[in-house]
Amino acid sequence: MERSSGILLHITSLPSKYGIGNLGKEAYAFVDFLKQAGQKYWQILPLCPPGYGDSPYQGFSTFAGNPYLIDPEELVEKGWLARKTLESVQWSQRDDQVDFRQMYDERLHMLQAAFSVFHENEPADFQAFVEQEAAWLPEYALFMAIKAHFDDRPWLEWPADIRLHQPQALAYYRELLSLDVQFHCFLQYAFHEQWQKLRAYAHENGVKIIGDVPIYVPLDSADVWAHPENFQLGRTRRPKCVAGCPPDGFSKNGQYWGNPIYDWERMEQSGFSWWLQRIGAAGRNYDVVRIDHFRGLESYYSIPAGSTTAAGGHWKKGPDRDFIHAMQQALGSGNIIAEDLGYLTPEVKAMLAESGYPGMKIMQFAFDSREPGNYLPYTYPRNSVVYTGTRDNVTAEGWRQSASAEDVAYACRYLRCAPEDLTEAMICACLSCVSDMAVIPLADWLHLDAEARINTPSTQGANWQWRLGSPMPGSLAAHIAQLTALYERTPCGE
Repeated sequence: MERSSGILLHITSLPSKYGIGNLGKEAYAFVDFLKQAGQKYWQILPLCPPGYGDSPYQGFSTFAGNPYLIDPEELVEKGWLARKTLESVQWSQRDDQVDFRQMYDERLHMLQAAFSVFHENEPADFQAFVEQEAAWLPEYALFMAIKAHFDDRPWLEWPADIRLHQPQALAYYRELLSLDVQFHCFLQYAFHEQWQKLRAYAHENGVKIIGDVPIYVPLDSADVWAHPENFQLGRTRRPKCVAGCPPDGFSKNGQYWGNPIYDWERMEQSGFSWWLQRIGAAGRNYDVVRIDHFRGLESYYSIPAGSTTAAGGHWKKGPDRDFIHAMQQALGSGNIIAEDLGYLTPEVKAMLAESGYPGMKIMQFAFDSREPGNYLPYTYPRNSVVYTGTRDNVTAEGWRQSASAEDVAYACRYLRCAPEDLTEAMICACLSCVSDMAVIPLADWLHLDAEARINTPSTQGANWQWRLGSPMPGSLAAHIAQLTALYERTPCGE
């Protein structure tokens, strides 16, 4: 991995007059900004349709694209959507937040209007796309159609025959809901076309995309409904155990995620085929894939089903090197970032070292007394990616305002700066350190406070909503480019 830098900004956080950032002109403008700023990478969050809690890490499918990200302007240009339909909706009350309730209430109605026109004269390549994605799309589209048919209830609350994925029930609902199934295929077709065009534009401008693959999928997803054999489920398809993280200095009860845990032994018998399909699909959407919670491959934290917190869980052995070897044999060994944060045992460190993948370093953790590990910059290896913070951290400015006085004073002594200059000093520490890649959240470049935080782990509500509500300073791209050159990070296109 070459010495380089990038910016973290999820697509939903882009500005837009349609209530949420999308794949339209503002995304293309951000690629232009990255080029002007001398950045080689744009890191985003998962592109899947958000499920519980509006989280992109709790998607209804690990393979599908988020319909909210479809650019409505392009639908108008194609003649599938009337402009008066688009402009008849008040899309948001605030320019700096996504209103997911509004998205749910209005966005699908707008897309259904576009589908009605699209369906009358389908493009010649539509069915070819459906066939190309046959490994996941028909099941996902049926899942979403059935879910709507049953008032969006989780699949565990569906009638037993379809809940248990019985062939006769599948055939019945495919016929009953055939038009709704086609609608969800249309959404994926439109998303795929727009995403690949944007990605091609990024490549033309020397910018590569870093995308996320969450280690787990949610229970209420097409992935679990269609492939229950991959998970530790009981006879009625309810989880025997769920995922999370143990208590630590940041959370006395740990993190209770609630995702079903893989049946790794059974997956290994199939050569990890579902996982290889998943990573392969991510590789077709992204240039670099970041595997979230990578340490969970060595051992995973298992919480008994029915628990209310993560405190009663325990560690169990995961697939470890067998999985990594299978992935590297099938897909190659490059273009992977391992999110290795959290409690790292010698076994986890050995697994990461053998994989050859770069791990992650968080500059905030270097100075936070709640973090037991040593994240000081002098400890970073070259084969790593350094961040001021990630989507689960408060912004650097928010950290300065909320951390203990002792922690802030220590950071200022170490970085040789005044408190009011701490955010810029953290950014410069990231860019100047030996880590091959440095990725800075856009909110930190803008010195925004805690209101720009994307997510607070183990909380519900007010997450994933932040977006850029005001124009960026005209001098920002030049400032970023200057620091990128100063610390000899490879400019985009080189």
